[in-house]
Amino acid sequence: MFNAAQLRSRLGALPRTFWPVNGLASVLDSAVGSNRRAVFMLVIASLIAFLPGVFRIPPIDRDEPHFAQKAKQMIETGDYVDTRFQGEAYYTKPVGMYWLQAAVVRTAEAFGVPDARPTIWLYRLPSLFGAAGAVLATYWCALAFVDRRGATLAALMMLGSTVLGAEARLARADAMLLFTVVAAMSVLARAYLFSRDDKIARPGWALLTVFWTALAAGILIKGLVIVLVVGLTAATLSIIDRSLRWLQGLRPLYGVAWLAVLALPWFIAIYSRTGNAFLLDSVVHDTLGKIANSQEGHGGPPGYYLVLFFATFFPASILAGLAAPAVWARRREAPIRFLLAWLVPSWLVFELSVTKLPHYVMPLYPAVAILIAGAVEAKALSQRRWLKRGAIWWFVAPVLLSVAAVAGAFAIDRDLVFSAWPFFAAAIVCGFLAWQLYDDDGAERALTRAVAAMVLIGIGIYSMILPTLGPLFPSAALAGVLRESGCAHPVAASAGYDEPSLVFLAGTETRLTDGAGAADFLREGDCRFAFIEAHQERAFAERAEAIGLRYQRGSRVEAFNFSKGRPITIAIFRSAGEP
Repeated sequence: MFNAAQLRSRLGALPRTFWPVNGLASVLDSAVGSNRRAVFMLVIASLIAFLPGVFRIPPIDRDEPHFAQKAKQMIETGDYVDTRFQGEAYYTKPVGMYWLQAAVVRTAEAFGVPDARPTIWLYRLPSLFGAAGAVLATYWCALAFVDRRGATLAALMMLGSTVLGAEARLARADAMLLFTVVAAMSVLARAYLFSRDDKIARPGWALLTVFWTALAAGILIKGLVIVLVVGLTAATLSIIDRSLRWLQGLRPLYGVAWLAVLALPWFIAIYSRTGNAFLLDSVVHDTLGKIANSQEGHGGPPGYYLVLFFATFFPASILAGLAAPAVWARRREAPIRFLLAWLVPSWLVFELSVTKLPHYVMPLYPAVAILIAGAVEAKALSQRRWLKRGAIWWFVAPVLLSVAAVAGAFAIDRDLVFSAWPFFAAAIVCGFLAWQLYDDDGAERALTRAVAAMVLIGIGIYSMILPTLGPLFPSAALAGVLRESGCAHPVAASAGYDEPSLVFLAGTETRLTDGAGAADFLREGDCRFAFIEAHQERAFAERAEAIGLRYQRGSRVEAFNFSKGRPITIAIFRSAGEP
């Protein structure tokens, strides 16, 4: 195998525009010429990175269809205050994300999009916009700490991260929450740095409005998470500096009043309707409950996020260890102090919380990205060989992901391999060049190749592999039975399979019951269907015989319920007497 110098000499004879050796660097060089060009490049790159799969992947249980169904019921009922899944109230999250999703769907209906309400990609658009907005907000935030080139690099780190790539395609609140957090922290950073350096412009009324609006939006989207991150950062800096005066630059009296105007009306409305129910469910059971208890089996020991950081922030995570010594050496400088105050206290709270999911620490990743970008800009990355050897993962990870994806696709449908392999092959080339040319070209250009590798992997997996894995999405197959039934208004009951995706796709009237209840349901009228999981078939058959039920037996759906981690078989029955 060639070493970096030999490889560079072999590639030196190629045209200057050879891609990806020089092409990506040329794009970056051109983009950082102005803020307008940098933003344009980041918007295009975000669409390339996040759009593949959004339109084709069926609803992914469980959080995504749960969010989408509650937004759909708001549209169906015209009630935009209460949040319900079928007849059950859910007050663990505020209303903001449901409003955004409902607004997109209503807009689509106004423009004549057919069957908009059970179309999952419409509910994903706020997450897509939130992810792209978070990339741009990271760029804007980073400009307070590094130059335009470093800010662009920090934004690309967020764009290429595996966790944001996943959240951009899921109809839930986390990508939009990230956008609001980074927007708020961008203004908070400028207020703090102004108090330490008169070369930084004081935040004006426009920026202060952005800060308090982002804070209100974050609260409406996911409750106290944004308050935790922003509040811990401000408190930590105030304690370290022994001063609260810098916070006066945020105009707290004006800000709190504006925040109340934006957020308080819904809280008053939900309180007048439910009393303390929302407060108990959202703050006590959900937010504080996650700190003290493991909810829904999502637990983990302290250190969980640190261990997962390598995967969730890949490929930029490779440079984190290389940047750490330089960051620590400059920890007393105001910009570094702010970024560490953003990162460390909240990270410790998340680590000490009992309930853990990989995306919970995502609002802290922009601080990591900017710290790395600063170290790259200062050419201060560690030169320790044992740390630099980690760059081999820029090559190994795309190889492993590509092999796993191709093997899975080959086992299901060989044609998938022929459509996806060019993207995986290009990703492996980019990863190989990122690793081999790291010493020769430096961290910046190597990282852009690694980001390109992960974007190509995402295109292959999200756009070509995942949407065609039918056994992972039984709800789509069951909903297809209803669409093809010939009935004007088919309704279904499901016994033993109760995933939210079925309710979202099959309709709000879908009844989740047991085998006996499904038999009673079929007897209630025509155009009725029962989806019976294998463990409920005996109860269904016994009840059907007892009540003299006549029914038609349909096909079976063989699938894998990844929410529960087990294979399932679902039998389809239809009320008798249909044409």
